[in-house]
Amino acid sequence: MADQRKIALFAAGGLLALLILAAVAIVPFVDVNAQKPRLEAAASEALGMEVRIGGRLGIGLFPGFHVSLEDARIRNRGADVASAKETILGIELLPLLHEELRIVKIGMKRPRISIEQDRDGKFNFETPEEEDRKKTSGEAKGTRFSLDVTKISLSDGALFYADKKTGEVLEAGDFTLDVSRLRLTGGKSPGLLKYLSFTAEFACKEFRKGSLAVSNLKLRIEGKDGILDLNPVTMRLFGGQGSGSLRVDVSGSVPHYQLRYLLSGLRIEEFLMALSPKKVAEGSMDFSATLSMRGKTANEMTRTANGEISLRGGNLTLDGVDLDRIFSRYESSQSFNLVDVGAFFIAGPFAPLITKGYNFASLFRGSGGSTTIRALVSDWKVEHGIARAKDVALATKENRIALKGSLDFVNERFDDVTVAMVDGQGCARVRQRIRGSFRKPEVEKVSFLQTVAGPVLTLFKQAKKVFGRRCEVFYDGSVAPPE
Repeated sequence: MADQRKIALFAAGGLLALLILAAVAIVPFVDVNAQKPRLEAAASEALGMEVRIGGRLGIGLFPGFHVSLEDARIRNRGADVASAKETILGIELLPLLHEELRIVKIGMKRPRISIEQDRDGKFNFETPEEEDRKKTSGEAKGTRFSLDVTKISLSDGALFYADKKTGEVLEAGDFTLDVSRLRLTGGKSPGLLKYLSFTAEFACKEFRKGSLAVSNLKLRIEGKDGILDLNPVTMRLFGGQGSGSLRVDVSGSVPHYQLRYLLSGLRIEEFLMALSPKKVAEGSMDFSATLSMRGKTANEMTRTANGEISLRGGNLTLDGVDLDRIFSRYESSQSFNLVDVGAFFIAGPFAPLITKGYNFASLFRGSGGSTTIRALVSDWKVEHGIARAKDVALATKENRIALKGSLDFVNERFDDVTVAMVDGQGCARVRQRIRGSFRKPEVEKVSFLQTVAGPVLTLFKQAKKVFGRRCEVFYDGSVAPPE
Protein backbone atom coordinates (compact mmCIF):
# COMPACT_ATOMS: atom_id res chain seq x y z
CA MET A 1 0.00 0.00 0.00
CA ALA A 2 2.86 2.36 0.89
CA ASP A 3 4.54 1.62 -2.46
CA GLN A 4 1.31 2.36 -4.33
CA ARG A 5 1.03 5.74 -2.61
CA LYS A 6 4.69 6.41 -3.36
CA ILE A 7 4.15 5.62 -7.03
CA ALA A 8 1.05 7.84 -7.20
CA LEU A 9 2.87 10.71 -5.51
CA PHE A 10 5.81 10.41 -7.87
CA ALA A 11 3.56 10.27 -10.93
CA ALA A 12 1.88 13.48 -9.77
CA GLY A 13 5.23 14.95 -8.78
CA GLY A 14 6.74 14.15 -12.15
CA LEU A 15 3.98 16.05 -13.90
CA LEU A 16 4.30 18.96 -11.47
CA ALA A 17 8.06 19.05 -11.98
CA LEU A 18 7.54 19.47 -15.70
CA LEU A 19 5.08 22.26 -15.00
CA ILE A 20 7.57 23.99 -12.69
CA LEU A 21 10.13 23.99 -15.49
CA ALA A 22 7.71 25.84 -17.69
CA ALA A 23 6.80 28.24 -14.88
CA VAL A 24 10.45 29.25 -14.36
CA ALA A 25 10.73 29.99 -18.06
CA ILE A 26 8.50 33.06 -17.81
CA VAL A 27 10.95 34.98 -15.62
CA PRO A 28 13.38 36.15 -18.36
CA PHE A 29 11.22 37.73 -21.05
CA VAL A 30 14.04 38.54 -23.39
CA ASP A 31 15.56 35.74 -25.49
CA VAL A 32 14.02 33.07 -23.31
CA ASN A 33 15.79 30.22 -25.14
CA ALA A 34 19.17 31.62 -24.11
CA GLN A 35 18.22 30.74 -20.55
CA LYS A 36 17.70 27.05 -21.35
CA PRO A 37 21.08 25.77 -20.03
CA ARG A 38 20.66 27.66 -16.77
CA LEU A 39 17.10 26.39 -16.41
CA GLU A 40 18.18 22.78 -17.04
CA ALA A 41 21.00 23.05 -14.50
CA ALA A 42 18.75 24.57 -11.82
CA ALA A 43 16.04 21.97 -12.36
CA SER A 44 18.56 19.11 -12.33
CA GLU A 45 20.01 20.30 -9.04
CA ALA A 46 16.55 20.70 -7.49
CA LEU A 47 15.34 17.24 -8.54
CA GLY A 48 18.62 15.36 -8.14
CA MET A 49 18.10 13.98 -11.64
CA GLU A 50 19.11 15.00 -15.14
CA VAL A 51 16.70 17.46 -16.78
CA ARG A 52 16.82 18.22 -20.49
CA ILE A 53 14.67 20.46 -22.68
CA GLY A 54 14.88 19.20 -26.24
CA GLY A 55 12.65 21.83 -27.82
CA ARG A 56 12.06 25.54 -27.61
CA LEU A 57 10.82 27.79 -24.85
CA GLY A 58 8.24 30.31 -26.00
CA ILE A 59 5.86 33.06 -24.99
CA GLY A 60 2.53 33.74 -26.70
CA LEU A 61 -0.43 36.07 -26.37
CA PHE A 62 -3.22 34.08 -28.01
CA PRO A 63 -5.39 32.53 -26.72
CA GLY A 64 -4.40 34.51 -23.64
CA PHE A 65 -0.90 35.13 -22.35
CA HIS A 66 0.97 31.85 -22.03
CA VAL A 67 4.37 30.20 -21.81
CA SER A 68 5.22 27.02 -23.77
CA LEU A 69 7.88 24.40 -23.19
CA GLU A 70 8.67 21.68 -25.74
CA ASP A 71 10.06 18.18 -25.18
CA ALA A 72 11.06 18.30 -21.50
CA ARG A 73 12.61 15.14 -20.06
CA ILE A 74 13.59 14.01 -16.58
CA ARG A 75 16.22 11.24 -16.56
CA ASN A 76 17.83 9.14 -13.85
CA ARG A 77 20.46 6.40 -14.20
CA GLY A 78 20.54 7.00 -17.95
CA ALA A 79 16.83 6.35 -18.60
CA ASP A 80 13.76 8.57 -19.00
CA VAL A 81 11.57 8.79 -15.91
CA ALA A 82 9.12 11.48 -17.02
CA SER A 83 8.58 13.55 -20.14
CA ALA A 84 6.07 15.75 -21.92
CA LYS A 85 5.96 16.64 -25.61
CA GLU A 86 4.54 20.08 -24.91
CA THR A 87 3.52 22.06 -21.84
CA ILE A 88 1.55 25.31 -21.92
CA LEU A 89 0.93 27.61 -18.95
CA GLY A 90 -1.77 30.28 -19.04
CA ILE A 91 -0.67 33.34 -17.03
CA GLU A 92 -2.64 36.33 -15.75
CA LEU A 93 -0.89 39.52 -16.86
CA LEU A 94 -1.98 42.04 -14.22
CA PRO A 95 -0.54 40.17 -11.21
CA LEU A 96 2.86 40.22 -12.97
CA LEU A 97 2.96 43.99 -12.45
CA HIS A 98 3.01 43.29 -8.72
CA GLU A 99 5.70 40.59 -9.14
CA GLU A 100 3.09 37.88 -8.53
CA LEU A 101 2.97 34.77 -10.72
CA ARG A 102 -0.59 33.50 -11.10
CA ILE A 103 -1.05 30.40 -13.28
CA VAL A 104 -4.68 29.93 -14.30
CA LYS A 105 -4.46 27.29 -17.03
CA ILE A 106 -2.17 24.30 -17.56
CA GLY A 107 -2.04 22.10 -20.64
CA MET A 108 0.21 19.10 -21.32
CA LYS A 109 0.42 16.97 -24.44
CA ARG A 110 1.77 13.42 -24.40
CA PRO A 111 2.96 13.25 -20.78
CA ARG A 112 4.87 10.00 -20.13
CA ILE A 113 5.67 8.48 -16.74
CA SER A 114 7.93 5.39 -16.52
CA ILE A 115 8.47 3.86 -13.07
CA GLU A 116 10.59 0.80 -12.29
CA GLN A 117 11.33 -0.89 -8.97
CA ASP A 118 14.44 -3.06 -8.82
CA ARG A 119 14.95 -6.32 -6.91
CA ASP A 120 16.12 -4.39 -3.84
CA GLY A 121 12.93 -2.33 -3.76
CA LYS A 122 14.53 0.87 -5.03
CA PHE A 123 12.64 2.99 -7.56
CA ASN A 124 14.26 4.43 -10.67
CA PHE A 125 13.37 7.96 -9.55
CA GLU A 126 15.16 7.62 -6.20
CA THR A 127 18.54 9.32 -5.76
CA PRO A 128 21.28 9.20 -3.09
CA GLU A 129 19.83 12.37 -1.64
CA GLU A 130 16.39 10.78 -1.32
CA GLU A 131 16.87 9.64 2.28
CA ASP A 132 18.11 13.07 3.34
CA ARG A 133 15.02 14.65 1.82
CA LYS A 134 12.80 12.12 3.60
CA LYS A 135 14.40 13.00 6.94
CA THR A 136 14.05 16.71 6.29
CA SER A 137 10.42 16.23 5.29
CA GLY A 138 9.71 14.14 8.40
CA GLU A 139 11.19 16.76 10.72
CA ALA A 140 9.39 19.64 9.07
CA LYS A 141 5.93 20.65 10.21
CA GLY A 142 4.79 21.00 6.63
CA THR A 143 5.20 23.53 3.87
CA ARG A 144 2.26 25.78 3.06
CA PHE A 145 0.94 25.79 -0.49
CA SER A 146 -1.53 27.99 -2.29
CA LEU A 147 -3.03 27.21 -5.69
CA ASP A 148 -5.89 28.56 -7.78
CA VAL A 149 -6.07 27.13 -11.30
CA THR A 150 -9.06 27.48 -13.58
CA LYS A 151 -8.25 24.52 -15.81
CA ILE A 152 -5.70 21.70 -16.19
CA SER A 153 -5.73 19.54 -19.30
CA LEU A 154 -3.59 16.47 -20.05
CA SER A 155 -3.97 14.61 -23.33
CA ASP A 156 -2.58 11.41 -24.84
CA GLY A 157 -0.86 10.43 -21.58
CA ALA A 158 0.80 7.12 -20.72
CA LEU A 159 2.02 5.42 -17.54
CA PHE A 160 4.29 2.38 -17.27
CA TYR A 161 5.24 0.57 -14.04
CA ALA A 162 7.42 -2.54 -13.65
CA ASP A 163 8.51 -4.44 -10.54
CA LYS A 164 11.67 -6.39 -11.34
CA LYS A 165 11.35 -8.52 -8.19
CA THR A 166 7.78 -9.77 -8.68
CA GLY A 167 7.57 -9.37 -12.44
CA GLU A 168 4.44 -7.25 -12.07
CA VAL A 169 3.80 -4.85 -14.94
CA LEU A 170 1.18 -2.12 -15.10
CA GLU A 171 0.38 -0.02 -18.16
CA ALA A 172 -2.10 2.80 -18.74
CA GLY A 173 -2.28 4.07 -22.31
CA ASP A 174 -3.90 6.98 -24.10
CA PHE A 175 -5.40 8.73 -21.08
CA THR A 176 -6.84 12.23 -20.80
CA LEU A 177 -7.43 14.33 -17.71
CA ASP A 178 -9.41 17.56 -17.41
CA VAL A 179 -9.43 19.37 -14.07
CA SER A 180 -11.56 22.44 -13.33
CA ARG A 181 -11.57 24.93 -10.46
CA LEU A 182 -8.52 23.50 -8.70
CA ARG A 183 -8.00 25.39 -5.44
CA LEU A 184 -5.61 24.79 -2.58
CA THR A 185 -5.69 27.39 0.18
CA GLY A 186 -3.87 27.44 3.51
CA GLY A 187 -2.85 23.78 3.24
CA LYS A 188 0.31 22.10 4.48
CA SER A 189 2.14 19.27 2.74
CA PRO A 190 0.89 16.62 5.22
CA GLY A 191 -2.85 16.25 4.60
CA LEU A 192 -3.13 18.50 1.56
CA LEU A 193 -6.37 16.81 0.46
CA LYS A 194 -8.18 18.42 3.40
CA TYR A 195 -7.58 21.84 1.82
CA LEU A 196 -8.05 20.87 -1.81
CA SER A 197 -11.13 21.37 -3.98
CA PHE A 198 -11.58 20.50 -7.65
CA THR A 199 -13.70 18.79 -10.29
CA ALA A 200 -12.08 16.38 -12.75
CA GLU A 201 -12.86 13.97 -15.56
CA PHE A 202 -10.50 11.12 -16.46
CA ALA A 203 -10.62 8.71 -19.39
CA CYS A 204 -8.24 5.87 -20.28
CA LYS A 205 -8.62 3.68 -23.34
CA GLU A 206 -6.71 0.76 -21.85
CA PHE A 207 -5.37 -0.14 -18.42
CA ARG A 208 -3.50 -3.44 -18.11
CA LYS A 209 -2.03 -5.30 -15.15
CA GLY A 210 -0.73 -8.70 -16.15
CA SER A 211 -3.60 -10.68 -17.65
CA LEU A 212 -6.17 -8.21 -16.29
CA ALA A 213 -7.25 -5.70 -18.94
CA VAL A 214 -9.63 -2.79 -18.36
CA SER A 215 -10.79 -0.74 -21.33
CA ASN A 216 -12.78 2.46 -21.79
CA LEU A 217 -12.24 3.51 -18.18
CA LYS A 218 -14.04 6.77 -17.43
CA LEU A 219 -14.63 8.55 -14.14
CA ARG A 220 -15.69 11.88 -12.72
CA ILE A 221 -14.14 13.15 -9.49
CA GLU A 222 -15.22 15.88 -7.11
CA GLY A 223 -12.97 16.81 -4.22
CA LYS A 224 -13.69 19.10 -1.28
CA ASP A 225 -12.82 19.26 2.42
CA GLY A 226 -10.88 16.01 2.39
CA ILE A 227 -13.59 14.00 0.61
CA LEU A 228 -13.17 12.57 -2.89
CA ASP A 229 -16.27 11.35 -4.73
CA LEU A 230 -15.61 9.23 -7.81
CA ASN A 231 -19.05 8.99 -9.40
CA PRO A 232 -19.74 7.60 -11.88
CA VAL A 233 -16.93 5.16 -12.65
CA THR A 234 -17.49 3.12 -15.81
CA MET A 235 -15.36 0.55 -17.65
CA ARG A 236 -15.27 -2.59 -19.76
CA LEU A 237 -13.97 -5.60 -17.82
CA PHE A 238 -14.07 -9.36 -18.55
CA GLY A 239 -16.29 -8.62 -21.54
CA GLY A 240 -18.92 -6.93 -19.34
CA GLN A 241 -19.92 -3.34 -18.64
CA GLY A 242 -18.99 -2.05 -15.20
CA SER A 243 -20.32 0.97 -13.34
CA GLY A 244 -20.09 2.19 -9.78
CA SER A 245 -18.82 4.79 -7.35
CA LEU A 246 -16.07 5.24 -4.78
CA ARG A 247 -16.06 7.69 -1.87
CA VAL A 248 -12.74 8.39 -0.15
CA ASP A 249 -12.92 10.35 3.10
CA VAL A 250 -9.57 11.53 4.48
CA SER A 251 -10.99 14.40 6.52
CA GLY A 252 -10.36 12.48 9.75
CA SER A 253 -7.30 10.79 11.19
CA VAL A 254 -8.13 7.43 9.51
CA PRO A 255 -9.18 7.21 5.82
CA HIS A 256 -12.65 5.77 5.16
CA TYR A 257 -13.66 4.12 1.87
CA GLN A 258 -17.11 3.28 0.46
CA LEU A 259 -17.42 1.27 -2.76
CA ARG A 260 -20.41 0.35 -4.90
CA TYR A 261 -19.87 -1.61 -8.10
CA LEU A 262 -21.91 -3.54 -10.65
CA LEU A 263 -20.46 -5.54 -13.54
CA SER A 264 -23.17 -6.72 -15.91
CA GLY A 265 -22.73 -9.38 -18.56
CA LEU A 266 -19.20 -10.45 -17.62
CA ARG A 267 -18.02 -13.45 -19.59
CA ILE A 268 -17.13 -16.35 -17.29
CA GLU A 269 -14.53 -17.62 -19.79
CA GLU A 270 -12.59 -14.34 -19.50
CA PHE A 271 -12.95 -14.26 -15.72
CA LEU A 272 -11.53 -17.80 -15.35
CA MET A 273 -8.70 -17.25 -17.81
CA ALA A 274 -6.34 -16.17 -15.02
CA LEU A 275 -6.72 -19.61 -13.40
CA SER A 276 -6.84 -21.77 -16.51
CA PRO A 277 -5.29 -20.58 -19.79
CA LYS A 278 -7.62 -22.64 -21.96
CA LYS A 279 -11.33 -22.02 -22.36
CA VAL A 280 -13.03 -24.06 -19.66
CA ALA A 281 -16.44 -22.42 -19.33
CA GLU A 282 -18.76 -20.19 -21.27
CA GLY A 283 -21.62 -17.90 -20.34
CA SER A 284 -22.70 -14.55 -18.98
CA MET A 285 -22.86 -13.52 -15.32
CA ASP A 286 -23.52 -10.45 -13.16
CA PHE A 287 -21.26 -9.30 -10.33
CA SER A 288 -22.03 -6.72 -7.64
CA ALA A 289 -20.25 -5.44 -4.55
CA THR A 290 -21.02 -2.97 -1.76
CA LEU A 291 -18.11 -2.52 0.63
CA SER A 292 -16.88 -0.10 3.27
CA MET A 293 -13.49 -0.13 4.97
CA ARG A 294 -11.16 2.03 7.03
CA GLY A 295 -7.41 2.19 7.48
CA LYS A 296 -4.06 3.44 6.24
CA THR A 297 -2.67 0.05 5.20
CA ALA A 298 -3.99 -2.94 3.25
CA ASN A 299 -4.09 -4.99 6.45
CA GLU A 300 -6.14 -2.37 8.30
CA MET A 301 -8.54 -2.07 5.38
CA THR A 302 -9.00 -5.84 5.24
CA ARG A 303 -9.76 -6.07 8.96
CA THR A 304 -12.43 -3.37 8.74
CA ALA A 305 -14.06 -4.51 5.48
CA ASN A 306 -17.86 -4.85 5.67
CA GLY A 307 -20.52 -5.29 3.01
CA GLU A 308 -21.94 -7.74 0.49
CA ILE A 309 -20.58 -9.40 -2.66
CA SER A 310 -22.58 -11.35 -5.23
CA LEU A 311 -21.97 -13.32 -8.43
CA ARG A 312 -24.97 -14.76 -10.30
CA GLY A 313 -25.57 -16.43 -13.63
CA GLY A 314 -27.51 -19.05 -15.53
CA ASN A 315 -27.31 -21.30 -18.57
CA LEU A 316 -23.54 -21.60 -18.27
CA THR A 317 -21.52 -24.32 -19.97
CA LEU A 318 -18.63 -26.09 -18.24
CA ASP A 319 -16.33 -27.73 -20.79
CA GLY A 320 -14.21 -30.85 -20.29
CA VAL A 321 -16.27 -32.59 -17.61
CA ASP A 322 -19.79 -34.00 -17.29
CA LEU A 323 -20.67 -33.46 -13.63
CA ASP A 324 -24.01 -35.23 -13.86
CA ARG A 325 -22.36 -38.36 -15.25
CA ILE A 326 -19.73 -38.29 -12.49
CA PHE A 327 -22.28 -37.71 -9.73
CA SER A 328 -24.51 -40.52 -11.00
CA ARG A 329 -21.83 -43.15 -10.42
CA TYR A 330 -20.88 -44.05 -6.90
CA GLU A 331 -17.30 -45.11 -7.67
CA SER A 332 -16.57 -42.05 -9.75
CA SER A 333 -18.11 -39.78 -7.13
CA GLN A 334 -15.92 -41.39 -4.51
CA SER A 335 -12.78 -40.26 -6.30
CA PHE A 336 -14.07 -36.82 -7.26
CA ASN A 337 -13.51 -33.72 -5.11
CA LEU A 338 -16.61 -31.65 -4.48
CA VAL A 339 -14.24 -28.92 -3.29
CA ASP A 340 -13.09 -28.54 -6.90
CA VAL A 341 -16.59 -27.44 -7.82
CA GLY A 342 -17.41 -25.53 -4.67
CA ALA A 343 -14.30 -23.58 -3.77
CA PHE A 344 -13.29 -22.91 -7.37
CA PHE A 345 -16.51 -22.49 -9.32
CA ILE A 346 -19.19 -21.51 -6.78
CA ALA A 347 -16.90 -19.19 -4.79
CA GLY A 348 -16.35 -17.25 -8.00
CA PRO A 349 -15.96 -13.72 -6.55
CA PHE A 350 -12.95 -14.88 -4.53
CA ALA A 351 -11.54 -17.56 -6.84
CA PRO A 352 -8.30 -15.68 -7.67
CA LEU A 353 -7.66 -15.10 -3.95
CA ILE A 354 -8.28 -18.59 -2.57
CA THR A 355 -6.51 -20.65 -5.22
CA LYS A 356 -3.00 -19.97 -3.91
CA GLY A 357 -2.35 -23.42 -2.49
CA TYR A 358 -4.88 -25.77 -4.05
CA ASN A 359 -5.12 -26.95 -7.63
CA PHE A 360 -8.78 -26.15 -8.16
CA ALA A 361 -8.14 -25.95 -11.90
CA SER A 362 -7.82 -29.75 -11.91
CA LEU A 363 -11.60 -29.78 -12.26
CA PHE A 364 -11.22 -28.60 -15.83
CA ARG A 365 -8.94 -31.41 -16.91
CA GLY A 366 -12.05 -33.52 -16.57
CA SER A 367 -12.93 -36.73 -18.33
CA GLY A 368 -14.56 -35.25 -21.38
CA GLY A 369 -18.05 -34.03 -22.12
CA SER A 370 -19.66 -30.86 -20.82
CA THR A 371 -22.03 -29.66 -18.10
CA THR A 372 -24.88 -27.19 -18.30
CA ILE A 373 -25.05 -25.04 -15.17
CA ARG A 374 -28.74 -24.19 -15.01
CA ALA A 375 -28.31 -21.66 -12.20
CA LEU A 376 -25.41 -20.35 -10.14
CA VAL A 377 -25.71 -18.08 -7.08
CA SER A 378 -22.78 -16.92 -4.96
CA ASP A 379 -23.89 -14.36 -2.36
CA TRP A 380 -21.57 -13.42 0.52
CA LYS A 381 -21.79 -11.24 3.63
CA VAL A 382 -18.50 -9.58 4.60
CA GLU A 383 -17.94 -8.62 8.24
CA HIS A 384 -14.58 -7.48 9.64
CA GLY A 385 -12.72 -9.00 6.70
CA ILE A 386 -14.46 -12.39 6.89
CA ALA A 387 -16.77 -13.43 4.03
CA ARG A 388 -19.62 -15.70 5.14
CA ALA A 389 -21.62 -17.69 2.59
CA LYS A 390 -25.24 -16.45 2.56
CA ASP A 391 -26.58 -18.23 -0.51
CA VAL A 392 -23.98 -20.19 -2.45
CA ALA A 393 -25.08 -23.00 -4.78
CA LEU A 394 -25.29 -24.22 -8.35
CA ALA A 395 -27.68 -26.54 -10.14
CA THR A 396 -27.05 -28.73 -13.15
CA LYS A 397 -29.79 -30.54 -15.03
CA GLU A 398 -29.83 -33.38 -12.48
CA ASN A 399 -27.97 -32.23 -9.35
CA ARG A 400 -27.61 -29.39 -6.89
CA ILE A 401 -24.41 -28.48 -5.02
CA ALA A 402 -24.19 -25.96 -2.17
CA LEU A 403 -21.49 -24.41 -0.01
CA LYS A 404 -21.46 -23.23 3.60
CA GLY A 405 -18.75 -21.65 5.75
CA SER A 406 -16.54 -18.57 5.75
CA LEU A 407 -13.43 -17.23 4.08
CA ASP A 408 -11.19 -15.40 6.55
CA PHE A 409 -9.19 -12.85 4.54
CA VAL A 410 -7.63 -11.32 7.66
CA ASN A 411 -5.79 -14.56 8.46
CA GLU A 412 -6.08 -16.00 4.91
CA ARG A 413 -7.86 -19.17 6.03
CA PHE A 414 -10.79 -21.38 5.10
CA ASP A 415 -13.12 -21.37 8.10
CA ASP A 416 -14.89 -24.76 8.10
CA VAL A 417 -15.96 -24.53 4.46
CA THR A 418 -18.23 -27.43 3.49
CA VAL A 419 -19.37 -28.33 -0.02
CA ALA A 420 -22.31 -30.73 -0.30
CA MET A 421 -24.50 -32.39 -2.86
CA VAL A 422 -28.05 -31.84 -1.65
CA ASP A 423 -31.36 -33.50 -2.43
CA GLY A 424 -34.75 -31.94 -3.10
CA GLN A 425 -35.22 -31.12 0.59
CA GLY A 426 -31.85 -29.39 0.80
CA CYS A 427 -30.34 -32.20 2.90
CA ALA A 428 -26.69 -33.13 2.38
CA ARG A 429 -26.11 -36.59 0.91
CA VAL A 430 -22.45 -36.22 -0.05
CA ARG A 431 -20.14 -33.62 1.46
CA GLN A 432 -16.53 -32.54 1.73
CA ARG A 433 -14.77 -30.03 4.00
CA ILE A 434 -11.78 -27.77 3.46
CA ARG A 435 -10.04 -25.82 6.21
CA GLY A 436 -6.71 -24.23 7.03
CA SER A 437 -4.71 -21.57 5.21
CA PHE A 438 -5.34 -20.54 1.63
CA ARG A 439 -1.76 -21.53 0.79
CA LYS A 440 -1.78 -24.97 2.49
CA PRO A 441 -5.41 -26.03 2.94
CA GLU A 442 -6.50 -29.32 4.48
CA VAL A 443 -9.03 -31.07 2.25
CA GLU A 444 -10.95 -33.94 3.82
CA LYS A 445 -12.05 -37.00 1.90
CA VAL A 446 -15.50 -37.00 0.36
CA SER A 447 -18.00 -38.17 2.97
CA PHE A 448 -20.96 -40.28 1.84
CA LEU A 449 -23.78 -40.28 4.35
CA GLN A 450 -24.96 -43.70 3.14
CA THR A 451 -22.37 -46.28 2.08
CA VAL A 452 -24.58 -48.49 -0.05
CA ALA A 453 -23.48 -49.47 -3.56
CA GLY A 454 -25.42 -47.92 -6.40
CA PRO A 455 -26.01 -44.61 -8.10
CA VAL A 456 -26.17 -41.54 -5.91
CA LEU A 457 -29.38 -40.42 -7.57
CA THR A 458 -31.03 -43.68 -6.54
CA LEU A 459 -30.00 -43.03 -2.96
CA PHE A 460 -31.57 -39.59 -3.16
CA LYS A 461 -34.88 -40.94 -4.35
CA GLN A 462 -34.87 -43.56 -1.56
CA ALA A 463 -33.75 -41.09 1.11
CA LYS A 464 -36.83 -41.44 3.31
CA LYS A 465 -36.62 -45.25 3.31
CA VAL A 466 -32.90 -45.34 4.02
CA PHE A 467 -32.78 -42.75 6.80
CA GLY A 468 -36.23 -43.24 8.21
CA ARG A 469 -36.26 -39.74 9.72
CA ARG A 470 -36.31 -36.11 8.73
CA CYS A 471 -32.83 -34.87 7.79
CA GLU A 472 -31.04 -31.68 8.81
CA VAL A 473 -31.37 -29.09 6.04
CA PHE A 474 -27.99 -28.04 4.66
CA TYR A 475 -29.24 -25.61 2.00
CA ASP A 476 -32.46 -23.57 1.80
CA GLY A 477 -31.38 -20.82 -0.61
CA SER A 478 -32.71 -19.51 -3.91
CA VAL A 479 -31.34 -22.20 -6.27
CA ALA A 480 -34.21 -24.60 -6.91
CA PRO A 481 -33.65 -28.39 -7.11
CA PRO A 482 -33.73 -30.15 -10.48
CA GLU A 483 -37.19 -31.13 -11.62
